[in-house]
Amino acid sequence: MSGFRFNLTPRDVAPVSTKHRRIKTKIPVPQSLPILARVEELESTSMHGALPVLWDRAEGHNVYDAWGNKWLDFTSTIFVTNAGHGNKRIRKAMKKVIDKPLLHTYMYVSRERADYLEYLIAKTPAHLDKAFMLSAGTEATECALKLMRMNGWKTGKKRPGILAFEGNWHGRTLGAQMMGWNPAQKEWIGYQDPNIHHLPFPYPWREEAMKDPRKYFREAIAKLCAEKNLDPKQDLCGVMMETWQGWCAAMYPPAFAQEVEAFCRENGLLLAFDEMQSGFGRTGKLFGYMHYGVEPDLLCCGKGAASSVPLSLVLGRKAIMDLPEIGSMSSTHSANPLVCAAGKANLQAILEDGLMANAERLGPVFQAELEKIRAAHPKHVSRIIGVGLVAAIIFRDPADQALAWLGDRASELSMERGLLVVHTGRESIKIAPPLSITEDALREGCAVLASSVADAIRERG
Repeated sequence: MSGFRFNLTPRDVAPVSTKHRRIKTKIPVPQSLPILARVEELESTSMHGALPVLWDRAEGHNVYDAWGNKWLDFTSTIFVTNAGHGNKRIRKAMKKVIDKPLLHTYMYVSRERADYLEYLIAKTPAHLDKAFMLSAGTEATECALKLMRMNGWKTGKKRPGILAFEGNWHGRTLGAQMMGWNPAQKEWIGYQDPNIHHLPFPYPWREEAMKDPRKYFREAIAKLCAEKNLDPKQDLCGVMMETWQGWCAAMYPPAFAQEVEAFCRENGLLLAFDEMQSGFGRTGKLFGYMHYGVEPDLLCCGKGAASSVPLSLVLGRKAIMDLPEIGSMSSTHSANPLVCAAGKANLQAILEDGLMANAERLGPVFQAELEKIRAAHPKHVSRIIGVGLVAAIIFRDPADQALAWLGDRASELSMERGLLVVHTGRESIKIAPPLSITEDALREGCAVLASSVADAIRERG
């Protein structure tokens, strides 16, 4: 994200009153400014820059402030609240644990932990035998890095090489950032792990990648191995793939992912997917990788894993998950009873309450509504990318110049009209409503976004 900041001067905006939105004050709300200023004074700058909305409560697909405004949420905070804000099943499960009370157990076992693990393993792909719970997504990808390298040493690899991809994002801790792309954001490290290598991403606008995805991968890996003098059977132990490109929701062509898997099997590499944004029903399938027809060895999950409290996890084959010895891989808040209760209730809501099915049903509606925006503004919107209830609007002009200003302004106008979208700070807007959203709310939000894009373009002249 760029250093862009939204205007904090309260402005008169048109009042809004619909079933799903309500705006009745100036925006930003004048009374919210002292609180926003207090946080800015006391908290690291890195946490600033969000849309200036002071949340008071959130339910279903709506966010409310304390002054009577109500926003339709197309962010799920940041792909977290898949089961809907304040999901009743999740709240009930958490309240039961709080009322015991039993808030923390470290590595001591609780019934909640056992119950969640049993349900989780039963409801996820059969080849994923075991799980390891943590608190943050970056912990999960770090864990996968460790497991891939431990497995490499066990199987006789000479070097702990990891393949990752251009443009992907895996977290902010050391190993996660090294596997991620964005060279500028990892300058602070001072060096690059010589055994982490990056391959080009098959973006949908790269004709050669779309024409023959398998060849595109094979040529890229052959070039990398030649340039760095790598023997895949000896020098590489794993591949980390973000299931879709975080900033723009671009997915791999299925044939590309299948060729990566074939390469892994040929050369004894583990295949890991980072499912932070794509997991737990977001795409209409339980996990996003299921669109590719592959079978990963490790799955890194977070965000929507509990639709609320901090929960991340790694799922994998027993032989891999049991590589670390007792006590050598743990986390202070791992598997605490509160998050276990939330995690189980969340997965039950997604599978048993029809939320994943709702995402599958509404996905085509969502994508079709957004395509109307592209069709209306071909000189400003280059493409719509997405699947299920996630999408990105890419703003680029006919000369292929990025139009970050349009993402900034359209996000701001949407906020003023009662819609929250994910402001990326670059030439895209991402949108991902809770999986519990209704069709009429989905269509209304898309209409608001369409008007905001149109007016932002009109303002610019």
